[in-house]
Formats: sequence, C-alpha cells, structure tokens
Amino acid sequence: MFTWMLQVLAKHGLIDGKTIGVDGTTLEANAAMRSIVRRDTGESYTEFLTKLAKASGIETPTQEDLAKLDRKRPKKGSNEEWEHPDDPDAKITKMKDGQTHLAHKAEHAVDMETGAVLAVTLQDANAGDTTTIQQTLVTVAEQMEKLTEDPETAQQIAENWLEELVTDKGYHSNDTLVDLKEFGIRSYISEPKRGQRNWIGKKAERDAVYANRRRIRGDRGKSLLRRRGLMLERPFAHCYETGGMRRTHLRGRENILKRLLIHIAGFNLSLVLRLMIGKGTPRGLQDLALAYFLTLIAVIKCFWQVLEARIGSKIRWNAQIAARVFADRNFKLETTATGC
Repeated sequence: MFTWMLQVLAKHGLIDGKTIGVDGTTLEANAAMRSIVRRDTGESYTEFLTKLAKASGIETPTQEDLAKLDRKRPKKGSNEEWEHPDDPDAKITKMKDGQTHLAHKAEHAVDMETGAVLAVTLQDANAGDTTTIQQTLVTVAEQMEKLTEDPETAQQIAENWLEELVTDKGYHSNDTLVDLKEFGIRSYISEPKRGQRNWIGKKAERDAVYANRRRIRGDRGKSLLRRRGLMLERPFAHCYETGGMRRTHLRGRENILKRLLIHIAGFNLSLVLRLMIGKGTPRGLQDLALAYFLTLIAVIKCFWQVLEARIGSKIRWNAQIAARVFADRNFKLETTATGC
C-alpha cells in the first residue's frame, strides 16, 4: 500500500528523489515501566528491589525503603538488564519532555523538493542516529528502485536519485560522512561544535568532514538546512501530534510498522489532494466548502442587484414613454361619480 501510494505521487510529479532529508523521533510504546522484568531471571522491578533490600539488612522493607534504595542506585534503567514481557522491542529511553518511557524510534526519509515521505523505518529507541540512518537509506533505495522499474513513474523521477542528503547534527560522524562519500552522496549535515580535532592518520575522515563543512557554508547548503525544519518537522507534527500517533496502541515492531506505513501513506495522499483541490486535510476541505458556499451567495446577490437595476430602469423607461404619448395626444383623464 505504501509503495502504491508512492507510485500515485510519482505519476502526479510529486517525487523528485534527488535531495533526501532524514530525521527521527521517538514514539511512546504501549507498555508501562512498572511492568518491566529482568532479562536473566524474569523478576519484576519490585521483586528485584526487595531482594536488594533484604541483602542490605532490611528484613521487611516498606515502599519508602524501596524508593530510598532505588534512588541511590546508578544506571538502574539499563536495556541490557530489563525488558517488557509483552513488548520486548520497546526500549527504555528519555523522551523529548525529559521523562523516561519505553519507546520506539520512527525515522523518516523525505523528498526535500515536494515533502513526500519516501521511506519509514521503526528501530530501537536507544539506537544512535548514526547507526539507524543506514537502514533508512537502504529502504529509500529499495523504494526508488521499485518506482524506476515502472515506465510511467520512471519518467517523473530524477535520473540521479539519492544524490544529496540533508540531516541535523545528530547524524554527523566520521564514519557516516566517509560512507556517504563512497556511495557518491553529497552530504549537508549540520556540524556540532567539537573544538580542534586531531586528524593524524585520518585523511579520508578529514576530507569528508571538510567537504561537508564547505557545502553547508555555501548558499545551497544554507537553503537546504533552512528548508529541513519545514520538510522534516511538518510530517512529524501532522502524523504524530495532530494524527495521534505519538503514543502507539500496538505491540511488536512489525505491527507498529504496518500501522505507521498506512498512516504515512495517508499523509502522502494529502499531497495529491492539495495539488488537485488546493486542500490536503479534512478541516481545510471543510473551510473550502464554506468558502465556496459564501462565494455562491455573493454571486447570487450580485446577480439580483444587476437584475433589479435593469428591471427598475426598464420600468422607468416605460413610464417616460407613456407620459410622452399622453402629452402628445392631449389625453384627458375623466372621473365619474358612482353616487355612493
């Protein structure tokens, strides 16, 4: 279904494929932190704390004792030690609001020219951006190959697809830039402030980093980085904030990914609707219908005003002719009495 939707976009000229933007966001899993268990023994979190309290000399620990003991423990939320029994794919991570939840990571690859989402991957929430981007780029390449196989859609796509990549500073690393250079992909990745670096024995890494730095300081690089906030953050807002998918209601990575693909396909459909009728959301369509109705009322009102003006002038014109005729023939109006 997702690939078919991309074919529809390509037939309408909404896929260019030359410049791709990649970004990720976290989705809260349908699993609570209080239900996690140990990977080795299967103990719950409360049972594990009780065991530690008894080992420290507290025979009958209370909830206050357990909370105090847990507060002093370092690195207590490790994904290597804990998992959720019903959703083992969910990982413990810190969300954007600072709270710790079990979550998944959704990563989008967006066409920077049209805003179409070309690929969606669901990966571990605790995985770094520099490791998840590889799977996303592979998925983009698979989707673009399917589109170029069809003669109808191949004509609408750029010949050198996946030629440029735009991301934020979380994806900046030596290995990522070197790999992109080997694949012939020009990178426009924001560079974090790392101070003076040592490039002894790292000639390939140095050349890749310097080339990326030179590109992002140019006019095109600055333009792409400014556009990245619009093209990459807007799908997140539409799909996850307004679309209600910030918290998943399914379990299992495969099930959640299927739901995400259908959800993003609906977002891509809105691009086609916006091209055809000027509106891409139900609320926008409702406003468009209201605008058409008000326009129709205004047209009818103007028509009646013109009609009344013409009818009024015709009546006045007929009255003037009748007065002139009566004046020329010296007609006299006689009155008769009825005797009443």
